[in-house]
Amino acid sequence: MAATTHTVSNQAPPLVGYDVYGGDRALTEGVERHLAPELLGEVREELGILGHAAGSAQAQEWGTQANENPPKLRTHDRYGNRIDEVEFHPAWHRLLGKAVTSGLTDAWGRPGGHLRRAAGFFVWSQAEAGHGCPVSMTHAAVPALRTDPELAAEWEPRLTSHVYEEGLRPAAQKAGVLFGMGMTEKQGGSDVRANTTVAKPLDAAGEYLLTGHKWFCSAPMSDGFLVLAQAASPAGAERLTCFLVPRVLEDGTRNVFAIQRLKDKLGNKSNASSEVEFDGTWARRVGEEGRGVRTIIEMVAATRLDCVIGSAALMRQALSQAVHHAEHRSAFGAKLIDQPLMRNVLADLALESEAATVLMLRLAAAYDAGTEQERAFLRLAVPAAKYWVTKRCTPTVAEALECLGGNGYVEESGLPRLLRESPLNSIWEGSGNVQALDVLRALQREPQALNAFLQEVGLARGADHRLDSAIKDLLTELADLNGIEARARRLVERMALVLQGSLLVRWAPPAVADAFCASRLGGDWGTAFGTLPHSLDLGAVVERARIAG
Repeated sequence: MAATTHTVSNQAPPLVGYDVYGGDRALTEGVERHLAPELLGEVREELGILGHAAGSAQAQEWGTQANENPPKLRTHDRYGNRIDEVEFHPAWHRLLGKAVTSGLTDAWGRPGGHLRRAAGFFVWSQAEAGHGCPVSMTHAAVPALRTDPELAAEWEPRLTSHVYEEGLRPAAQKAGVLFGMGMTEKQGGSDVRANTTVAKPLDAAGEYLLTGHKWFCSAPMSDGFLVLAQAASPAGAERLTCFLVPRVLEDGTRNVFAIQRLKDKLGNKSNASSEVEFDGTWARRVGEEGRGVRTIIEMVAATRLDCVIGSAALMRQALSQAVHHAEHRSAFGAKLIDQPLMRNVLADLALESEAATVLMLRLAAAYDAGTEQERAFLRLAVPAAKYWVTKRCTPTVAEALECLGGNGYVEESGLPRLLRESPLNSIWEGSGNVQALDVLRALQREPQALNAFLQEVGLARGADHRLDSAIKDLLTELADLNGIEARARRLVERMALVLQGSLLVRWAPPAVADAFCASRLGGDWGTAFGTLPHSLDLGAVVERARIAG
C-alpha cells in the first residue's frame, strides 16, 4: 500500500560515488608535499583509482556485508578431523583482495613506498576498517624477517606481492601470502616477557617445536605468523625468541595451530581474532635466541603507525559524513552547515582530523627518508602519535555521529560501525600506558631521539606565539623528572599536540593553524567539541573539510 500522507524531504542523500582521495584536501596536499616530483603522476593515478573505489556503492556494500556476516570458526570437518579453518563472507575477500592488489602490503621496496602506502591505507580503510588488520601485519612483518636474510629472501616477495590468494596451501604454491602475529598470552598481556610458550630445538638448525598458547591472535587464516616463545637453552634457561609459524608445512600437511575460539568483540566484527594453542607446532627461528623483542620491535613500530593511520581514517570518514549531512539538512530556517553553532562543532572536528592526517603523513615520509635523523625522530614520534591520535578517535567519531542526530544512531548511517571500531587502535599494539612508558624509555635511553623531535618542532618556532609558548612549557616538563612516570600521559599528550601544531603552522592554511594553536595549545577551548573561539575563521576551516570536486 503506497503512503499518501507525506513525501520524504529534508533528508541527506547517501554519501556515495565520490573520490575519497581526491576529495580530501589535507591528504592530497600532504602526498604532494612529501613525495618526489617524479612519482607524483603515477601515485595520483593509483590513489585516484583507489579513492573512487573506496567511495563507491560497491565498496560500501562490501563493508556492510562483511560486518553483518562475521567470520565463523570450523574446528573439525564432518568426519571429526581437526581442520581449524575460519570462513569469511565473500565481501571480506573482495575488500582484502582490493587492498593487496592496490599495493597496501608493498611499501619497503618501492620509491616513496611508505607514503603512498600510508595514503592508500588511509583511503581504503574508510571503506571498511576490519580487514586492515591482516594488511597491516603483512606489511609490518618485512623488517622483522630481514633480520634473517635467508628467510627474507624466501618470504618477502610473497608478502609484498600484489596478488591475493585465499585458502590454506603451502606458501611456496601461492603467489601472495598474508601474515599475522601472536605475542600476548593470558597471564601476561602486554608484558610479553611473561610468555610461557616454550620452544624446543630440533636437530635441524633454526627449527623448533612450540608448546603453549596465544591469547590474542588476529587474522588466524593467514599463511604465517610471527610469535614469541621461550627458547630452552642447553643450560636450562629460557630466552624470549621470535619464531615464524607457517599454517601449512612444505609437504602440504597442516601445522598444529588449534584455534580454540574467536573473540566476540565490541567492533571489528569482520575480522577474526582468536585464541590458539600450540602443541608440537613446527617453527623457524627469526633472529637470535633471546632477542625476540628486539627482532619483532620493528614490526610493532610499523603496526603502531598503522594504528595512527587507521584512527585518522576513521576520523576523516566520520567528519565527511557529518559535513555531508550538514550540507543537506535544514533546521530553523537554514542549512545546518550555515548555523553558527554547528559550524563551530564541524570546524572543531575538522581540526582534529587534519591534525591526525598531517601527522600520519609526516611519519610515513620519515620511514621513506630512512636517515639516522629520521629514525631517531620516529622513535619518539610514533609512540606519541599512537597514544594521542588513537585516543582522540572515539570522541571525534562520537561527536560526528551526534551531528546526524537520530539518523546517526541507526545502523544504516554507518556511524555506529565507526564508533564501535574507534577504540580499537588505542588498545591494539600496546594501550595508552604502554605507549606513554615507551616514550619515557626512549627519553631516558636515546637522547638522539629527543634531539630529533625537538629539531622537528623547532622548524616552526617564531611562526605562532602560542606554539612557541607550548614548546617552552614542554621543555620545562621534560627537564622535571619528579613523578615522571605518573605524569607520563600528560607529557606525551603535550608532545603530540606540539608536534601537530608545528606541522599545521608550517603546512596548513592559516585559518586551520590559527584555530588549532588557539584551542589545543593556547587553551582557548572548552572540554567538548564545538567550543572554539567565535572570533576564528571557522567558515574557512569547515570549507576545507568539505569533499572537494
